[in-house]
Amino acid sequence: MSQPTRIRVVVHGHVQGVFFRDTVRRSAREHGVAGWVRNRRDGTVEAVFEGSPDAVSALVDLCRRGPRDARVEHVELTEEPPEGLAGFELS
Repeated sequence: MSQPTRIRVVVHGHVQGVFFRDTVRRSAREHGVAGWVRNRRDGTVEAVFEGSPDAVSALVDLCRRGPRDARVEHVELTEEPPEGLAGFELS
């Protein structure tokens, strides 16, 4: 079994008010990824994903696309050491 990985994602563009957070939360739960997602005051969406590399990669890909009404301009990725998070929260 592969070691868990952790990625912090900041998504820029038209990403608030388009069900971005809920879409990410549902997908994270489907993929067994722990972490959280929140809207930031600057209009971006920030998320932390912890889980298997393949599952985390699937969530990062989702953030690059966004839900149907989103317009993702760019995505910042930062690798971080896993903290052993459990569950996925919408902040």
